[in-house]
Amino acid sequence: MRVVIGSDAAGMPLKELIKETLLEDGHEVVDLSVEPAADFVDSAVAVAHDLLENEGSQGIVFDEYGVGSYMAATRVKGMIAANISDERSAYMTREHNNARMICLGSGVVGNDVAKKIAREFLKADYAAGRHQIRVDMLNKMA
Repeated sequence: MRVVIGSDAAGMPLKELIKETLLEDGHEVVDLSVEPAADFVDSAVAVAHDLLENEGSQGIVFDEYGVGSYMAATRVKGMIAANISDERSAYMTREHNNARMICLGSGVVGNDVAKKIAREFLKADYAAGRHQIRVDMLNKMA
């Protein structure tokens, strides 16, 4: 799977760890923050736009707490993103909400949990069906 990642300075160490994990797992990784973004808004918006241009790709962004990147990403029309700090939510936001992007806080999740979150998010498939009603509602917003 093609996975687009980005980060500000605070998220870089965790981004690099997850990048290595994703590559080991056989994913194609597109790193939009080889150097840290000046601000989490820049990295989150860059990843969101890339995902909208590349159907089938998923994204993960990193900052100190995750919530800033989440707020920035959800301002991009058509982007469904989630601020995630546990594996189950990572899986369910993809399966039920068709999230294309998750946001992780390096000051919130540890390395092992972050790896599990990334893997759960990427292994989930969107279930559609009854969930499509709310996904359509989300896509009409922002």
